[in-house]
Amino acid sequence: MHLFPRLIVPDPDQASAFYQDALGAEQVFRAPPIEDGRPSVVDHRIGDSFFRVSPAVSEWGWLAPGDLGGSAVLVEVEAEDPDAVGESMAARGAEVVVPIENRPYGKRSGRIRDPFGHLWILTGELR
Repeated sequence: MHLFPRLIVPDPDQASAFYQDALGAEQVFRAPPIEDGRPSVVDHRIGDSFFRVSPAVSEWGWLAPGDLGGSAVLVEVEAEDPDAVGESMAARGAEVVVPIENRPYGKRSGRIRDPFGHLWILTGELR
């Protein structure tokens, strides 16, 4: 069994480019486009993990965070250097929601909202 989170976004091509640039994601699959020309799914790999990006299509019930008034899911990334990942995302248009700092629960973590409204927790070892 495998789990592939699917992030719903207005523009899968723009989101795919962001995740490749900001996170070093590798695009590993691209499905044929739907009627409006957007790909129905774009698969990505980061290390041993995979995630998908698909377009918002309200008649299918596929809604992006902006359609819902915010993100209903947190995507958590454990990284060797969460500060560098957060800086990379912020440099490309993401918003720092909670600064990356040492936390009392024994992790260094913070929260970032990507340009498409998805919330990411970036976490790693204490510094």
